[in-house]
Amino acid sequence: MAQSLLGIAEELSRVLAASVAHRALVIFTEDCTGRPQKKAGAADIIDSVSIDELDVVRANAAGAPFRVLDAAVLGGRAHRSIVWTADTNAILVLVDAGGERAGEPGGEHAVGGDTTASRAGTEPVADDVLHKIAGIWQIIALSIRHQVATASPAYLADSRAQSNDRASLIADLHDAHATTLESMLLVLRSSTHSDAAARQRAIEIASSAMVRLRSVSDRNRTLAEEPVHSAFERLQDDLAPLVRYGDFTVEFVAPPAAGRPLPGEVAHAARAIVRGAVLALVDSATVSRVRVKWDCDGSNLLVAVRDDGPGDLSADAPALEQLAARVAALEGTFDIEATAGWGSEMNIQLPLDAPVAQVGALEADGLTPRENEVLAYLAEGRRNRAIAAELSISENTTKFHVANILRKMGVTSRAELVALVRSD
Repeated sequence: MAQSLLGIAEELSRVLAASVAHRALVIFTEDCTGRPQKKAGAADIIDSVSIDELDVVRANAAGAPFRVLDAAVLGGRAHRSIVWTADTNAILVLVDAGGERAGEPGGEHAVGGDTTASRAGTEPVADDVLHKIAGIWQIIALSIRHQVATASPAYLADSRAQSNDRASLIADLHDAHATTLESMLLVLRSSTHSDAAARQRAIEIASSAMVRLRSVSDRNRTLAEEPVHSAFERLQDDLAPLVRYGDFTVEFVAPPAAGRPLPGEVAHAARAIVRGAVLALVDSATVSRVRVKWDCDGSNLLVAVRDDGPGDLSADAPALEQLAARVAALEGTFDIEATAGWGSEMNIQLPLDAPVAQVGALEADGLTPRENEVLAYLAEGRRNRAIAAELSISENTTKFHVANILRKMGVTSRAELVALVRSD
């Protein structure tokens, strides 16, 4: 099943609905750093499902081609779900999409038996159908990995557009930690607790909240970034067969080990660009040596690929069109310096940070990229629920962003804010 990453969840949900009824479909793959979740279906599920929840679901579904989980927590509520796990460790989840096996009590079920009955009382889903889906999912998961590795311009543009969503993983904790603080205040003010008991309970609440915050922050960092040195090592592994069996030499100049971590889409793009550049260069019989260098100036990844060829390489060369498109997707720069008789050098600069979205002349007011996106929808008269659906965030997170925008813009109501925006 060939499908663009941008619409894969919706298309897969449509195709599978003929075999397995479901309210929502969620794909979770760490191959896609910009958008590890791909979702379709009921808004009350897909707007709230978190990466932490999907980590737990994946762990509970491990060890079998598919599992039926009676109480998989997604979006803060338990749902009967069917989960398929691919060899790439990506999972496919159909939410509210199955029930107990015929003749079996409730619980978590691995493959086996004859049928899986629908939760809503529809006709049972045969195990052979679920096994066929398992095979289809293996192919799709491998296709996702391949599309990410090739780093098409469309994928890079989407991943870059979603980069700022990573911050929402932390923003989503706002309500939870507001509740934590309120709970601590209630405990400390309670007349039913002694001072010592109140202090102890407050410490327990605060400690639990801090553990949760650190866990989510670490998870966000794992998904969002890749250390520059490990990204470069993966590039060397990718090119190892060429180096080993080719009639040319590739010299690698590694970046500083302490360099700034790379956003996932930048790491994918840089590797794909260098692979493409090296392949384009080695097609020339006159090239015997290629030098690949990465560096980081704190704001950009700097990539240089130099050869010892005749020095006639041009940016108009057909073999370099895809490389230039990848660079353009990340709003980087791509230059070639060619010196006759001395070789050619490609110099690529990839920004590490996504550009800040702007609405009118509001950038100077200190809005974050996400707040600018929310503001754009507010200016159109959208309500919180609609904005949340457009940005794939929770309604509570949308309210948090709206409150920050009102404060930063110095207004007290949405009507004042819209009037201010439209007056610019």
